[in-house]
Amino acid sequence: MIKLTFALVRRSGFTRESFQAYWCDHHAPLVASVRDVLRIRRYVQLHSLPAEDSATLRRARGGPEGFDGVAQLWWDSLEDMQAAGTDAAAAEAGRLLLEDERKFIDLARSPLWWGEEKVVF
Repeated sequence: MIKLTFALVRRSGFTRESFQAYWCDHHAPLVASVRDVLRIRRYVQLHSLPAEDSATLRRARGGPEGFDGVAQLWWDSLEDMQAAGTDAAAAEAGRLLLEDERKFIDLARSPLWWGEEKVVF
């Protein structure tokens, strides 16, 4: 199982609440609409709680400011994910998602990475 993890920071002009509402109510259905062509097995959104709820923990650990949310997308394999990249319909779906992401995500401040899940328990 290959996973894409995307730590999201909202664009200026969005509150945490308006960002999360747009992400859940508009972007999530868009991702769902292209899941088959992109071969996405699973898509999960993790919405952050208000920053003050994490402030004590962050200070105790010397951590940076948090994110507004984390998106996780699963593929069966790296090869399966890459195979979708050779399809014109998949390229269009990716373009559509990126176009929407630019509306609400500060992409320059939102790291993303590929990983392989290792279940511990």
